[in-house]
Amino acid sequence: MRYEPPLFRPPSEANSLILQVTVGCSHNACAFCGMYKGKRFRRRSLTEIIADTREVACFYPEVQRIFLADGNALTMDTPELLKLLQHLFRTFPKLERVSCYAGPLDLLGKEPEELQELRKAGLTLLYVGVESGSDLVLERMHKGVNAAEMVRACRRALDAGFELSVTVITGLGGRELSREHARATASAINAINPTYLAALTLIVVPNTPLYRQVMDGKFSLLNPEETLQELKWLLEDLEVDNCIFRCNHASNYLPLRGTLKRDREKLIGILEEALRNPGRIPLRPDYARGL
Repeated sequence: MRYEPPLFRPPSEANSLILQVTVGCSHNACAFCGMYKGKRFRRRSLTEIIADTREVACFYPEVQRIFLADGNALTMDTPELLKLLQHLFRTFPKLERVSCYAGPLDLLGKEPEELQELRKAGLTLLYVGVESGSDLVLERMHKGVNAAEMVRACRRALDAGFELSVTVITGLGGRELSREHARATASAINAINPTYLAALTLIVVPNTPLYRQVMDGKFSLLNPEETLQELKWLLEDLEVDNCIFRCNHASNYLPLRGTLKRDREKLIGILEEALRNPGRIPLRPDYARGL
């Protein structure tokens, strides 16, 4: 198996075979992200990818899950991606799930019929970094789309039959836009109504544009209490149904999990208690909030 590191995958793909079909990220402009800054984007050839899968199949024929890395598997031409999916299910008889990251621009670049074909061929779960529902935050973070386009991209995936896991990042608006970020993000998530929702907490990565803004005093980070308050605002405005919610990423100060909106009030109550009685509910210390 040939890899061009570093490799990244969602936490839920810890037991998946990571198959690198693209290298880097075609957008690679988000101000907060340092994942692929050292890579020049390219699509690997289908011949290369298939050779890798055949090598793996010799040693691990019972693979059940595959994650297509790096950031933009959907930039592959649809006929080529369909051929790859067909090959994967032939090569790994016990394969149950194929998933990948999906940028909003990638989703908007596929016709609905193409997405439906990919879903029927076995690509079943997409991960989308929504990050914020605020147009101003999205613009400042150079996400490449506005909130309406983000919602349209995510709805396109859901309408095609995919399971959709989206992430938002608390603190991404800084102290200045905290309330707007929470309110607008909840509005966008309500419009999307994803299968899974993960709330991460902003960790500023060195050598990114956002890091330079923080160092120059142009971006004010939230403290732990302000971060919990923003998360509380977000939860208060969420009106999604049967959405699996997770806030237990390594970046989070206070791990939370539940199903929305069934568990919303319970989660809000935990946050209220943490804010009302600092120290009673232990928060994860900064040194333990690694990525």
